[in-house]
Amino acid sequence: MRAFISEDNEGRHLLIHKDKLTEYMISNKYQPAVIFITSLLALALLFWVADPALIVNGILLGFVFALGAIGLSLIYGILKFAHMAHGDFMTFGAYLAFFVVSTIFGNKIIDSDGIGPFTFDYPILIAIPISMIIVGLVSVLLDFVIYRRLRMKRSNVVVMSMASLGVAIALRAVVRMLWGTQPEHYPRVSKMFYQLPLEIRIPPDNIFVAAISIILVIGLYFFLKKTRAGKAMRATSDNPDLAKACGINTERVVQGTWFLGSAMAATAGVLLAISQAQLLPFMGWKLIIPLFAAVILGGIGSPMGALIGALIVGLAMEVSTGFISPAYKPAIAFLILLLVLIVRPQGIIKSGN
Repeated sequence: MRAFISEDNEGRHLLIHKDKLTEYMISNKYQPAVIFITSLLALALLFWVADPALIVNGILLGFVFALGAIGLSLIYGILKFAHMAHGDFMTFGAYLAFFVVSTIFGNKIIDSDGIGPFTFDYPILIAIPISMIIVGLVSVLLDFVIYRRLRMKRSNVVVMSMASLGVAIALRAVVRMLWGTQPEHYPRVSKMFYQLPLEIRIPPDNIFVAAISIILVIGLYFFLKKTRAGKAMRATSDNPDLAKACGINTERVVQGTWFLGSAMAATAGVLLAISQAQLLPFMGWKLIIPLFAAVILGGIGSPMGALIGALIVGLAMEVSTGFISPAYKPAIAFLILLLVLIVRPQGIIKSGN
């Protein structure tokens, strides 16, 4: 039997038989197809046992979760710690966008009948990129002031996570100080829902939310796979020391990761606020468990896995409302998190795919 000889990091020789190597290559080659077919079968089963309207709404919710989960996965992939403030970046981004449309544009947004079938007007299209940029810059500044100093001191992941928890509390305090503790509301003009087969009714705003989420997810995928900056992020995630030895400016990669991940979180917060037509200071913090559940389910450090995990978590949370009270939706996400940690802690997709 033919075999290949390779060497691991400790200099020990490893014997890899050709049939095992071929089996490994085939399994990785067809992994996306297997996941896709399994997902279709699971979705078909869901349509048979659950309310189709809840399934569609769960998929739409999953795409919003995906933006936050992918950003969280990117940050973990590079910095290797659980960023507890990610949900509050979503909240901060949502409130910044609300400030733009309600203060800068004034009565235009309040008195508007919306664009076409949507309940919002053009200012929200301007507010989203503004929110992304500001939140991204704030995260880079926080990295320079807090996280970079901790990295230089070689602080462990527990210290880094606790520092991010402090950042989360501080961001929430800033939101309450600037906008108060009472809910803020986008104007909700009564519009016709889209009527689909199987008595599925979808608000037009949710179509917009899902479309923006899908565009950003696809854009991020091609950015990571095709651009030089994206390849540098992937290389730094796989092996920071080797990336630095190859001439990659890892500190710049870290800054880019903070900006990109936080900008995605800000967008998720804005889209969630549009979908719900209201903002709460705790809206992002309440989503931190579903986001972590999505990241761990999909595979820690894998952006594509975070997308798949977010869709599954969104589906499970929404479909569960057909059987139990909607108040238990966070508990469903927590249950998924526990099951994954017990049964398959590495997640659906291996990190780096």
